[in-house]
Amino acid sequence: MSPVNSIDAVTSAPTVPGAKGHTDGAGAFVPVQTRSERPWSLDPTAFEAPTGREVNWKHTPIAQLKPLFTDEAGPHGVIEVGVTGPEGLVQKRLPVGVAPRGEVFRPEDLPSAIAWKQETEAPLLRIPAGAEYSEPVVVSLKGTGGLAHAHVVVEAEANSHATVVFHHTGTAHHAQNVEIIVRDGAHLEVVTVQRWDDDAVHASSHQARVGRDATLRHIVVSFGGGVVRVNPSVELAGTGSRAELYGLSYSDAGQHLESQVYLHHKGAETSGDVLYKSALQGAAARTVWIGDVLIGADAVATDSYEANRNLVLTEGARAESIPNLEIETGDIRGAGHASATGRFDDEQLFYLQARGIPEDEARRLVVLGFLAEIVQKIGVEDLEAELFAAIEEELAKEAGR
Repeated sequence: MSPVNSIDAVTSAPTVPGAKGHTDGAGAFVPVQTRSERPWSLDPTAFEAPTGREVNWKHTPIAQLKPLFTDEAGPHGVIEVGVTGPEGLVQKRLPVGVAPRGEVFRPEDLPSAIAWKQETEAPLLRIPAGAEYSEPVVVSLKGTGGLAHAHVVVEAEANSHATVVFHHTGTAHHAQNVEIIVRDGAHLEVVTVQRWDDDAVHASSHQARVGRDATLRHIVVSFGGGVVRVNPSVELAGTGSRAELYGLSYSDAGQHLESQVYLHHKGAETSGDVLYKSALQGAAARTVWIGDVLIGADAVATDSYEANRNLVLTEGARAESIPNLEIETGDIRGAGHASATGRFDDEQLFYLQARGIPEDEARRLVVLGFLAEIVQKIGVEDLEAELFAAIEEELAKEAGR
């Protein structure tokens, strides 16, 4: 399968990841600043190893991700995988070139291209047309240590309704691709939960296409891991399609939790809602959120909004938040973005303390209230209970400092 917009094809001059040639033909390069112009390739050799100067890597601790920049197969069994789901769920293995693998996914960085190549047979999870699952499909992934690559395809056929949960634990250096296809009229929820051990490194690229009158709800929840980078990219291709992209992270001392979100309104009358929240505590706790929304020239009557909120609980923690919005048509219903990072609201704490609630308990209630909005969007009771318990564990760490 030959790429049509690969880095190789950007210019005849030497390739530079994240750059494009000048139109004057002088062979010089300028950085790609517009998210929609980012080049891609299925071939890992089209990408150089990131240095940290590239626009899509400059907020990431490159040194810790270096094991994911080597194009070599890891040992078998590094990730123990278990799948549970309702009767009727279709599971297959897809070699390169067998549809629907590659229908949507386009690697945009080196770890993603390596994962595409190294996963010779990608697992497919298919929800049949018209199926309505009341129980979630759960994919449990437990790392046992070492290097691992994965490319997973999730396909919701027409007018189906289902939830798929990816649950990561243990430890690994894991490069992961998740290809999501939501056919016309389908409603799919994908939840990815990262509760890795402290030494785990996880770089994951989720790419989705949503068909006519279909809905994708995508939720990223990151608590564990040394470096976790989960980047969702969603194309609203069909008329009337909708995306709800939510995220929750709780970064502890020394953790780096990152998401770069891209929402492309391509079809008419599409709608999008993006909301990511994070809490940070401890020395060198860090979160990074970059949100890019593109409303294309044909995306008339679009309604889109993105926001990022960060709550810094202790000294030494840092949250980086960068919202971006591109609009290529004047015929929209609405579009906007917002970002806010701050410490506890003194008025909220005073209000609770004035009613006899001790300061530690007041702080706990404020954090729970701040993060609960995302947890309650998941709609899977057992998972919601697990995440509320995880938040309580993190708050207990803070109280014990």
